[in-house]
Amino acid sequence: MDKKWILSEAPFIPLRNLVVFPYTVVPLLVGRPKSIAAIEKALSSDKMIVVASQKNGFVEEPTPGDLFDVGVGVEIIQILRLPDGSYRILIEGIQRVKISKFDSSGDHWKVQIEPIEDIFEQSSRLDALMRVASDKFAIYSELNKKVPQEALLGLSNVDTSPRLVAIISSNLFVSTEDKQRILAEPRVEEQLTIIIQILEKENIILELSRKIDDEVRNRIEKGQKEYFLREKLKEIEHELGEEGEGAGIISDVKKKLKGRKLPKHVMDKINEEFDRLKKIPVLSPESGVIQNYLDWLATLPWDKATVDTVDVDKAKKILDKNHYDLKDIKERILELIAVKKLKSDIKGPIICFVGPPGVGKTSLGKAIAETLGRKFVHVSLGGIRDEAEIRGHRRTYVGALPGRIIQGIKQAGVRNPVFLLDEIDKVGADFRGDPTAALLEALDPEQNNSFSDHYIELPFDLSGVLFITTANITDTIPPALLDRMESISLPGYIDEEKLHIARQFIIPKQIENHGLRVEDVEISDNAILKIINDYTREAGLRNLERSIMKIARQVAKNKVQKGEVHARITEKNLDKYLGSPEFLREETEKKSMIGVTCGMVVTQAGGDIVYIEATKMPGKGNLMLTGQLGDVMKESAQAALSYVRTHADQLAIPVDFYDKYDIHIHVPEGAVPKEGPSAGITIFVSLVSILKSKPVKRDVAMTGEITLRGRVLPIGGVKEKVLGAYRAGIKTVILPKANEKDLKEVPAEVFKKMNFRLIENVEEAVKEAIEE
Repeated sequence: MDKKWILSEAPFIPLRNLVVFPYTVVPLLVGRPKSIAAIEKALSSDKMIVVASQKNGFVEEPTPGDLFDVGVGVEIIQILRLPDGSYRILIEGIQRVKISKFDSSGDHWKVQIEPIEDIFEQSSRLDALMRVASDKFAIYSELNKKVPQEALLGLSNVDTSPRLVAIISSNLFVSTEDKQRILAEPRVEEQLTIIIQILEKENIILELSRKIDDEVRNRIEKGQKEYFLREKLKEIEHELGEEGEGAGIISDVKKKLKGRKLPKHVMDKINEEFDRLKKIPVLSPESGVIQNYLDWLATLPWDKATVDTVDVDKAKKILDKNHYDLKDIKERILELIAVKKLKSDIKGPIICFVGPPGVGKTSLGKAIAETLGRKFVHVSLGGIRDEAEIRGHRRTYVGALPGRIIQGIKQAGVRNPVFLLDEIDKVGADFRGDPTAALLEALDPEQNNSFSDHYIELPFDLSGVLFITTANITDTIPPALLDRMESISLPGYIDEEKLHIARQFIIPKQIENHGLRVEDVEISDNAILKIINDYTREAGLRNLERSIMKIARQVAKNKVQKGEVHARITEKNLDKYLGSPEFLREETEKKSMIGVTCGMVVTQAGGDIVYIEATKMPGKGNLMLTGQLGDVMKESAQAALSYVRTHADQLAIPVDFYDKYDIHIHVPEGAVPKEGPSAGITIFVSLVSILKSKPVKRDVAMTGEITLRGRVLPIGGVKEKVLGAYRAGIKTVILPKANEKDLKEVPAEVFKKMNFRLIENVEEAVKEAIEE
């Protein structure tokens, strides 16, 4: 039968970092003088004493505020006096007590207490809580090796819930505060709930700790295993005469080199690196650098090349299959193949395709690779500003790699691929170097047979590579680099060419890509032409293809949702698929106006037209120029005005106009910078128009540089400008007489439909452009 506590006052011992529970036997080592006196007082009477925990175990002389007010009444069941005067005692917890008064005035501590009864009623919930607590404690004891096995065995003999609480609580390795929370709670069900919460938390932490321990142990064991195997490997290599730290790596590299014929200087370098690797510990960072370097040397195609296909007729069929028209470019490619057939070791030319976006520059590179039967490598240079991107990083840097050219050669797996350097006009330069300077060596047929990459540090023969570059404009390409390349212009397509391309290439491709059949969709020629003029208006084909993709998506949706099996797209119902037209003709194109003249320009998107506006107002001869004009264009305006003032009589303009009027010249789209001398004749015609108060013909466009003597000088980009004017609906074009030779490049269809006026002086332009 359980003992009961009957005393209201008893000697007291404060405990440090220990909580005693009823029904448990606990050993104590007592050394504080007042605690020794309290034990001697208890021994002289009934051996009963009260214990309670300190809030702070470092306090030597605790006050009531330093103690928890709930403790346990205990009986001293065994005592041993030690030589130093301290006691080792064994106490048994009897009952929880509430300390109401604390007295430290005498030679020992004593307290007045009130016994605390356990509050519980036997129920199914209490049984369930006891079972859950027992199960979780069993898991806890398995995870925490500090829990004695006797504690777990003791649970099987427990017949009351208070005893279960006492056994589990006394064997928890948790904080004093957590244990005190259990001790202070009078309700047994709540005690069990607290215990379950604590056990759940502790089990999770212990499980994670065990996993972490296992991971660390596995790593250590793996490292020891690797060390052991490595030592064994050294012994085996010693017996075979293949000593050295990196012998395994060397063996791998030799396997890659088996049967290959590398240049002597490459093999010498590989053997040199083998010797270095043998002397360096495998775990050294330098070892990893050498391994990567050897891997690059072994995998680069020093001795691998494809055999060119030199069948001109087959090449022509491939080019015609992939690209419409482009006769000059196809002819140049066929010439290259023909020369290759006659002289196989000829150095490959460096070809630069120049033209607006979407005209097929990149796809031409792929077609050339297909015609020659070579591998194709594509590298985009747009936005590159670091020279190391081209020539590689030196191996002293962490994570160093070869440059884009050597990486591309490795990717191809042969030393003579077709290598496309895309967007070469968009390469920049900054404090890290100028990438275009690094390209000079690679793109020079006289030097690239020994191209040096900073990472490889060995000359690599690029003379077999067919380099092709692309650019939108050549103005931003350094002259030295441009001089090494053969520029071939792709100015863009006229409407008829786009119509053919849409019919032969784009529409069949998109029908297939969208899971449609040929009979599911029909697009009329007029609808395609309306897309070209009102929805895209570009030199290339990208927006045209996007528009046809949009139509195909709409048709696919209608087929799935509504079951439509045939869609006919015409000029009338096109807006149902594409919405409202994006490009509308401006008012200035519909009627002739005073001071508004149509000029022609070349942009990155191809040829286009621009309207130059001029007006006069009362003033004193000031000239205003707006529209973000460059210096050269401003000088052209000054030259035009000077000629008008000098030859006012011949032009039938009042001689004193300069004293009465200010003149304002404006080029619309002010956010776009404009530059170049070719707008001189356009500005001149606008000035004469406002001063004579006569309109400029609306369907006439012009271009040409002027001099102070009234001569009209030749300009560039004639084909692009003419095509841009044709796309805009211009009927008559005025060009410098010296550009007559350039009209041969204009497509025959365009040449037939437009009128060309070739002039040598500005007064001829006035007669052709200004309405009388």
